Amino acid sequence: MSAARDDSRGFAVHGGQGGQGGPSGHPYDEPDLLRDQFRQLLRYRLLIICGILLGLAGGGWLGVTASETYIATSEITVRVPTADPLAETTAVDPVVMGSERRTAVSNIVAQRAAEKLGVPADRAKGLKSGLQVTNPPNTEVLRFAYSADDPEVAAQRANAFVDAYLENREDDALASIQRTVDSYQEQREPLLEQRADLEDRLAVSVEGTTGYDRIIADLSGVNDEIADINADIAALSALDTTGGRVITEATPPGSPSGPGLPLLLGLGYVVGIGIGLLAAWVRLVFDPTVRSAGDVTRALRAPVLGVLPRTGRGHPDQLLAEGRLAEEYRSVAFRLAYDETFAQRRRLLVVAPRGSIETPLAASVNLTAAFAEMGMDALLVEADLRTPTLTDQLRHADGVRPGWASTPARGDGGWPAGLRVPIDAGESGIFDLVPGRRVRNVPRALTSPAATQLIGHADTRGSVVVVLAPAVLSYADAIALIDRVDGVLVVCDPSQVRRDDLARVRELVVGAGGILLGAVLHSWGSGSDHDRRDPHDGEAPRHAAPAAGSGAPAAPRPRADDRVRYRDAPARDRERERERERRLPRPPDPELRDIGSETLGLRILDPSDLEDGSPRQ
Repeated sequence: MSAARDDSRGFAVHGGQGGQGGPSGHPYDEPDLLRDQFRQLLRYRLLIICGILLGLAGGGWLGVTASETYIATSEITVRVPTADPLAETTAVDPVVMGSERRTAVSNIVAQRAAEKLGVPADRAKGLKSGLQVTNPPNTEVLRFAYSADDPEVAAQRANAFVDAYLENREDDALASIQRTVDSYQEQREPLLEQRADLEDRLAVSVEGTTGYDRIIADLSGVNDEIADINADIAALSALDTTGGRVITEATPPGSPSGPGLPLLLGLGYVVGIGIGLLAAWVRLVFDPTVRSAGDVTRALRAPVLGVLPRTGRGHPDQLLAEGRLAEEYRSVAFRLAYDETFAQRRRLLVVAPRGSIETPLAASVNLTAAFAEMGMDALLVEADLRTPTLTDQLRHADGVRPGWASTPARGDGGWPAGLRVPIDAGESGIFDLVPGRRVRNVPRALTSPAATQLIGHADTRGSVVVVLAPAVLSYADAIALIDRVDGVLVVCDPSQVRRDDLARVRELVVGAGGILLGAVLHSWGSGSDHDRRDPHDGEAPRHAAPAAGSGAPAAPRPRADDRVRYRDAPARDRERERERERRLPRPPDPELRDIGSETLGLRILDPSDLEDGSPRQ
């Protein structure tokens, strides 16, 4: 047997041996996972709010405690010494701006600035603490920015550093020129002596002789060399040694340059959001519980068939749901009824992962009532043989049992006890209950031939068996039933169950040969009388009409206070009977009066169910 049902969430539930299949061809997309994780982060609103408050507190503290800072800025253009002050710097003599920037923040410049400001030399290095020199890209501009608590002091010191840098650069150029001139003068001294010697020899030589002509030629060469050296010295002396030109002079700033209190608060708010989201993400990563239907789906690899509406705590003994809660149970029942895997076996095991089975108990009762409302022969088996309570919490149907109902066999271990109780589910109809009872050996009772025969009622056409068992991880009772009730429905609270618990449930169910049909999610308080009433109607909601073809008129709607536990059953039954007699007209024929007090459960008959013109029992 193999079947598949595509779920709206992108998972395929596979029947047959092997149990639950994995994701289909298109599992959760990455954007869906990110949206799901972001929604889960928003569950930790307290951490996010604490992060925002922390960021605002930090921004406010910085805004209050930080002193006001004023920044004065001056800019200069740097150039090399040249004979033409208007000439541009060529590639032959480039300015290395990185070296110039380092020179501007050197100790030599700081000492010159200290002298201009009248600051002692031992405090010259301290002046550099507020100085910042930058070079805009692809320019020969140096920007001097000085920070101080006083705007006047900031402007004064920025200009002092600019002047000190320019003077230092000019002095360096003059010193370099002077060294070159001194070198030229040293080269010229021997030439001057040689020229004097040649002039003396020329004075005693006879004009027109060969020696005279040779002395004239040597003297002319020496004079030329001296003239060249003198020309070089003159060119160096004529150079413009100005280190640069001020293009922006520092002036006292009119307002502090640092971020104000509003900006710091805004930055603190943004940083606080980041801190809060980070804390929420860390909390989410280390949180073992599931926080969404997507987590349940991924852990069980089965779809979420329904989410019970969040409600308050209603009457503790009321099991049959009304309003939005009843509609959600009907939706789950319809999804199961149209599931091909479930339709082939019609056996449903309702369990919880661990802990109390209060909500699985209510779910099994309401799902059985929904199946009965759809015209099925619904049988609810209470396989909780440790703390059985269903027979005291449900309202027994009046009158005789339907003719199609059969008495279960009595088990060897004391369960089944050979008792099958008809339950009145109001306008949903009647379903049968096989109540549980305490036995000495629970596993033997659950695996007895009588229990197998009882569960085999689902093989009858139009029948369905719903079995309520204790929590899977608390007792092994549910695992003992999976070989006969292989369709498993997990009922859990996503805020209370752990991911590893759901994974363990899936391993146990699939390992035992079962099929995870899906999960029903609830929260604490699901099932109250307040939310079982539709808030849009303003009155108690009506149940659905009887199934078409049943041939029975709708029974009068019982009061809500009649759906409580009947511990004193005989007295309450008599009171309920008197109430019905007052509301319903009596039959005119006295012989028919007893017939009206019996509740008959009608079935939808299929032609194939008839043998020799009579229904099969």
